Amino acid sequence: MKLFIDSADLSEIKEIASMGILDGCTTNPSLLAKVGRKIETAIPEICEIVDGPVSAEVVSVNYEEILTEGRALAKLHKNVVVKVPLISEGLKAVKTFTKEGIKTNVTLCFSATQALLAAKAGATFISPFLGRIDDTSHEGMELIEQIVTIYQNYDLPTQVLAASIRSPYHVTQAAMVGAHCATIPGSILKQLIKHPLTDIGLEKFLADAKKSAATAK
Repeated sequence: MKLFIDSADLSEIKEIASMGILDGCTTNPSLLAKVGRKIETAIPEICEIVDGPVSAEVVSVNYEEILTEGRALAKLHKNVVVKVPLISEGLKAVKTFTKEGIKTNVTLCFSATQALLAAKAGATFISPFLGRIDDTSHEGMELIEQIVTIYQNYDLPTQVLAASIRSPYHVTQAAMVGAHCATIPGSILKQLIKHPLTDIGLEKFLADAKKSAATAK
């Protein structure tokens, strides 16, 4: 499964990228506002750090305006994927972008039928928000599994990008049901490394190494 970071914080992205585990990055207006960055300047800088798809989201909701905005975003860097909302005007734009060779990430997906329509329109990625579905007392991971199954049934090339990841367990579950990618906050990516037994084992190894060095002849 490909691992993307869901962030617009350059220092955070650089830190995670230095581990050699990143396949891509997703951003949105909220993440950009959080770090006080404009999309036009932030996206090229992120693309220089992350060697993979970098999603840049449009804020327009009208077909023509989505096209204008998306084309401008696509010109920022060859790795840019235009992020489009899952609305009828968005699907129309995805169809056009696909014909023009512009990659797309259809976002705010909350049902399998929405995902099917996005794939039919030619989306490169579909972003089901599993955490937000969990928040409504429904099973978000069930949606991921449904979409993966439907895409496999009909050999649809759209990649399932599990979004709204809330925990390391979400990452494990997404990988187990066959999600192609997961976009994960930096804090949770760091949690994936951690295990108490690793810390305990390392502490013992280091203590033994120190003891051995002190007594060695």
